[in-house]
Amino acid sequence: MKYERSEEAIGRLTPEQYRVTQQSGTEPPFTGEFDGHKEPGIYVDIVSGEPLFASSDKFNSGCGWPSFTKPIVPAHVTEHRDGTHGMIRTEVRSKHGDSHLGHVFPDGPQDRGGLRYCINSASLRFVHRDDMVAEGYGDFFNQVEDI
Repeated sequence: MKYERSEEAIGRLTPEQYRVTQQSGTEPPFTGEFDGHKEPGIYVDIVSGEPLFASSDKFNSGCGWPSFTKPIVPAHVTEHRDGTHGMIRTEVRSKHGDSHLGHVFPDGPQDRGGLRYCINSASLRFVHRDDMVAEGYGDFFNQVEDI
């Protein structure tokens, strides 16, 4: 499967998805559709479709945004220094879609690597486990359930 950014995909974004992914916005805490989401599947970039995070790596951090311990494919998530809002943080973006996803922090579960990928729901599309093969994500099926 080829993952890429296209003007067509960007044109399909809602105003909130555009603000978050293209203008490095942040949705208000506890408002995103995936904050309390618990179904099995994967979360892909809303722009490029590249697989980003698995439900088995999602955890409730209480921060108000979906939180994950690691990306499905580390090469699909790039890190950038972010000095906005008077803080130094590490922004995460999708490699192929160049979508702003959120930030990564070193305060995640220590027994799972210690990272917390704090991600905006507006940057994600959820693919349910039952639809993964049909949508071309069968290679990631083994990452959906805890081992």
